Amino acid sequence: MKTQKIFDTPLFGLGFRVFFALAGLSALILIVLWNAIFKGTVTTDHYFTDNYWHAHEMLLGYTVAVIAGFLLTAVKNWTGKLTLTGDKLAGLALLWLYGRIVPFYAGLLPDGLIALIDFAFLPALIYQISKPIIQAGHFRSLVFIVLLLLLTIGNGMIHGEILGLCQNTAWAGIQLVVATIIIMILVIAGRVFPFFTERGLSGTLIIRNPLLDGLAIVSAIVVFGLQLFDVSGTVLALAAILAVIVNSARVFGWYVQRIWYVPLLWILYAGYGWIILGFALTALSAYSQVLPSLALHAFTLGGIGVLTLGMMARVSLGHTGRALRVSNAMAIAFVLINLAGLLRVLLPIALPGWYGILMYTATLSWLAAFSLFIFVYGPILTSPRIDGQEG
Repeated sequence: MKTQKIFDTPLFGLGFRVFFALAGLSALILIVLWNAIFKGTVTTDHYFTDNYWHAHEMLLGYTVAVIAGFLLTAVKNWTGKLTLTGDKLAGLALLWLYGRIVPFYAGLLPDGLIALIDFAFLPALIYQISKPIIQAGHFRSLVFIVLLLLLTIGNGMIHGEILGLCQNTAWAGIQLVVATIIIMILVIAGRVFPFFTERGLSGTLIIRNPLLDGLAIVSAIVVFGLQLFDVSGTVLALAAILAVIVNSARVFGWYVQRIWYVPLLWILYAGYGWIILGFALTALSAYSQVLPSLALHAFTLGGIGVLTLGMMARVSLGHTGRALRVSNAMAIAFVLINLAGLLRVLLPIALPGWYGILMYTATLSWLAAFSLFIFVYGPILTSPRIDGQEG
């Protein structure tokens, strides 16, 4: 007798669908909540302190949802093996969702239980990603298991300090998480940027440079490693400048001027540009020329925010059988997310007296970008593939 799946709907047909939908919604809800908490209009008895909650949820909530959706989809393509669908995928998504909700029940639930629920998601994702990779012998993809383990360690460091199991580890955990996500992006960029560029621009052939690929990743590891060990000054500045040079050379090797006519391409290159800017601002912050928070937000709001929005848009179209062309609404969303980065990262340097207005406008730009994403991609993520195939 065949068992009917409770969650046998398109939303749970493949990992990108439900996790991209959750990521888009969380990008709106988390920022609205953070803005209210920051202004003092909302007060909560929360498991996290306010600043840690904002960092944790944008990195280990929103961004990890995008990573989960991408990997659960990409690993199926890379290995030819099935990944989670239906009821099991819904269970994993619910675990992620519980991790966002239970911190608001501090005082009603034990802190240890709150930490366990949030912490459990990444190990569960690692298990589900590892199975097809190992079964197929696709050992090249084990790098993502290592990176997910580093995210798990970073999350554990944050919870460890909050639970009183260790001291002064939460900020280091956040730094480790940011570093790991940026390195993961650099790894993925080497796999998809040349391919996407060739697919998006007919007659284009991108020559891969494995040496530059390796140096770009290693240079980033050095910069983030120095920051983790509180090394600043000339050593950090030189390492960051090297990262700027190597990563710029890497992107230049893929660059074709025609990308600016294809929003699905220029959004990805713009996101990489924010990461390069993050390294440049890191060099300046090493000499206290700019605030370290500006470099951090170049990496997070700029690099992570812009690239994740672009990747969700590209992957969702490709894996629902649609033409790889975004609507005018999504092209506007791509502009708005970059505008949010400009307002949050660059303009405060030139206009420090306008900081409050700039932050407010950056928030509105972010919210507008992800509102457009939900409006355009909500129906796509919840509808069957238009070509009749599964997924």
